[in-house]
Amino acid sequence: MKKWLLIPLLSLSLTGCAFNSIFINYPSQIAPVKAQLNTNDPIKGADEVADNISGADGLLYAQEAGRVAQIAGDFEASKAYYQQAVAAYLEFDDKATLSASDLGATASSLFINDNVIPYRGPGYERVMLHQYQALNYLLSGDKEGALVEVRRSNNLQSSEQRRYQKSNESVQAIANGTIDAEVNKLGQAAGSVTSSFLNAYSYYITGVLHEILGEPNDAFIDYRKAAQIAPNNPYVQKDLVRLARQLSMPQADEFEKRWGKAAKPKKGEGEVIILVERGFVDEKQSLTVPFRVHGSWQTASLATYPFNSRPVAKGQIRGLDKRLTAAPIANIDALAITALKEELPAALVRQAARAYAKAEMARSVRSESKARNNETDFGSIAMQIFNVVTEQADRRSWLTLPKQAQIARTYVNQGQYSVQLDNSSPASVEVKSGRTTLVWVIDTGNYTRFYSIII
Repeated sequence: MKKWLLIPLLSLSLTGCAFNSIFINYPSQIAPVKAQLNTNDPIKGADEVADNISGADGLLYAQEAGRVAQIAGDFEASKAYYQQAVAAYLEFDDKATLSASDLGATASSLFINDNVIPYRGPGYERVMLHQYQALNYLLSGDKEGALVEVRRSNNLQSSEQRRYQKSNESVQAIANGTIDAEVNKLGQAAGSVTSSFLNAYSYYITGVLHEILGEPNDAFIDYRKAAQIAPNNPYVQKDLVRLARQLSMPQADEFEKRWGKAAKPKKGEGEVIILVERGFVDEKQSLTVPFRVHGSWQTASLATYPFNSRPVAKGQIRGLDKRLTAAPIANIDALAITALKEELPAALVRQAARAYAKAEMARSVRSESKARNNETDFGSIAMQIFNVVTEQADRRSWLTLPKQAQIARTYVNQGQYSVQLDNSSPASVEVKSGRTTLVWVIDTGNYTRFYSIII
């Protein structure tokens, strides 16, 4: 076998079940699953991705399968898939040193692309994994189990931030002008979001659970954290006013002056808390730049995000004897964009090493051809084609997450209601006096699903 073929073939043999993403970008692989979610039989999508959980990207597929089952309303199946994803994260945490397979995948990435490296997930996905597992428990009637999960989610927001800062200290100086420009664009696209690890949606759900379980002090702390991240959300503001007054806090007067008085339930009324999730998070795009190294063509491909993403409309809630407008609590797009910006320096280090390795391979092939006095340098041509074809940006991410999360909250009289999101088909929601009804609305674009529970 020709020496110039040996390394590429060896690299391909090490990719295992991650092979698909090497040549076929991940968004196109998951597109049929997302399309299935806009039908009345979404659970087929979970079956499609579950078959890949045993592979190198098993963590990602477990997250996708769990989310698809959850959207379909199969909370027990979703719980099991999410547990597999949690186990995969913990396994990565427990690895003090790289295994032989990890070393092989990392070595392969130098000759192919980052898609051969097993998927480990950015911190914001791990935070949302526990948040969604909490909703599985809550919709199954297990409030204590839900509280355990959201506490894990909140703790991760701090630990993941520290881990990122520590791991990136050594690569911050790598960025050049082109990368700096891309980072600035990503920063502008992320808007006011400065950290991918801080999620107001997660803090808000924790606050709701604390309040339901009779822990108003803890609820106030979580609502305060949510307000720091999403300061313009009127529902979070009124929650702070209400709890500050209920707990006789000194800042109650200040809060009322800033945000107005909070409504109180009347006799015969129950509370309705609405969580609205809209669309799908944006897919990563590829930024590819061709250049020459040692006389051979190379390409550098890095992941980026579109900068013209369409804004999300605020949900109009009808059918509760009043019209409510949901307010954004978290832009998942912005978290994903910020996560990519945080990961870009390390990705650039791998990209530089890969470009050098491929250039050295191409130069070695040319030297071999010259030594044999070949008129047509087929080996060099083949290597250049191989390098161009295999240089694919790592576009993997959890793509069944929503684009944006919104919330609404109100009191209404006890009774049965027919609730709509915008012009969706109505869903029946029950409200009991003195109780809280949680309504979870998932809008995937062409299909809207409602799940509710009295807690």
